[in-house]
Amino acid sequence: MWKEKISKGEVEMEIINRIPLLGEKFPGMTVKTTHGMIKLPDDYAGKWFVLFSHPGDFTPVCTTEFVAFAKKADEFKKLNAELIGLSVDQVFAHIKWVEWIEEKLGVKIPFPVIADELGMVAKTLGMIHEAKGTNTVRAVFIVDDKGVLRLMMYYPQEVGRSIDEILRALKALQVSTQNGVALPENWPNNSLIGDKVIIPPAATEDLAKERLQKAKAGEIECFDWWFCYKKL
Repeated sequence: MWKEKISKGEVEMEIINRIPLLGEKFPGMTVKTTHGMIKLPDDYAGKWFVLFSHPGDFTPVCTTEFVAFAKKADEFKKLNAELIGLSVDQVFAHIKWVEWIEEKLGVKIPFPVIADELGMVAKTLGMIHEAKGTNTVRAVFIVDDKGVLRLMMYYPQEVGRSIDEILRALKALQVSTQNGVALPENWPNNSLIGDKVIIPPAATEDLAKERLQKAKAGEIECFDWWFCYKKL
C-alpha cells in the first residue's frame, strides 16, 4: 500500500492506492464542514466517531436519515462517539439543508457535515460506486478512540439505513474491545444466548478441556468446547 498527501486549498488528504481496511489507521485528512475545518482522525483523539455519507442534500431518504441520526445523537455521545455526515455537495448547500430541516421538521442537526465537493474523501473511502452514479452511496465508517477503522457498511442510495443497527454495532465493538470477547448475531438479543457474550475458541487441547471443566463447574456455559459463552 502506498500513500501520498495532496492539498487543494484548505483541504488536505492522505491518499492511498486502495480503500482503507478494517484494523488499519483511518487516513489523515483536513476537511471543510458546516462546523468549520476538521482534522481527521486527530481532532477526535480519545473518542470514537461515526462517519456516514449520504447521496445528496435536499433528498427524501437522506432527510429521514439525518433526522434519525440527530434524534439519536445523545445516545452516540453516551458511548463517547461523535457523528460526522458527508456528501459531495458544497458547504452552502449543507447549511441551507440543515436550516430547512430545523425550520420545517423541528429537528436541529447537531453534528458537522463534510462538504466533499471535489470528491477527495469519497474516492479515498470508496464511497462512489460508478455503477450507481456519481454521488456517494450510503457508507458508514466507525473509527475507534485510537483512530483505527473498526467497521464499514455500504448501502445503495435507494435504501435508508437503520440508525439503531449502527448504534448496536458501535456498542458491540466497544464491548468486544473492552472485554476480549465476540458478540453473537443481533446481540444483545440473540435467539440462542440472549445478551451473553462469546468466549474466543480454545486454541489448544488443554484449553479446550479447561473450558469444559469450567462449564461443568458453572463458571461459563458451553454447547461444546469451541462454543462457550458467559454473562458479563
